Amino acid sequence: MFYIQKEFSNTLEIKKSKFITHICPYSNFKETMELLKKNHPKARHFVYAYRYKNEFDQIVENSSDDGEPKGTSGKPALSVLNGADIINSAVIIVRYFGGIRLGTGGLVRAYSEAVNLVLNCSTLNEYVKLTRKSLEVEYTLFSKVEYIISQYNITIKEKIFDKNVKLILEASSGEFEKLNKELFRGCNLIDD
Repeated sequence: MFYIQKEFSNTLEIKKSKFITHICPYSNFKETMELLKKNHPKARHFVYAYRYKNEFDQIVENSSDDGEPKGTSGKPALSVLNGADIINSAVIIVRYFGGIRLGTGGLVRAYSEAVNLVLNCSTLNEYVKLTRKSLEVEYTLFSKVEYIISQYNITIKEKIFDKNVKLILEASSGEFEKLNKELFRGCNLIDD
């Protein structure tokens, strides 16, 4: 599976109709849609499709034809995302109607091609499921452990200073395995 970390866009023109396609992280979907509607007040359609993983590790999908004939725009865009195994990402296609009708088959091809074009110019990142673990460290070892953690692809989500320092960490299971080999006696990773 793959995901988008930042926004990309591309434009496709077919029979005087313009399809301006934007792909963004799903977390930015609403803001991106609002911005596109503000920047393109004369556009006829704002078609979208998105796929994301929810807290139960299920893929949630949705799409909208936004006034185009049913099934000719949102579903084809979603099919392209699904076929490319894209998650946690949203695609929005801004359409300016050029005056020439494309027909249902023409619309399906146009929206599919528009999404494929934006994917081709995008940087796709491989999705890795992240987990959280906590690590309790004595104050005397804290700076050394923090340095070791910085050598890996591990994010410190929270630092809690109490009797000892408790770190809430987020990373892939592979990164946690590497870190565990480097840790000192008395430092144990605990599933959060």
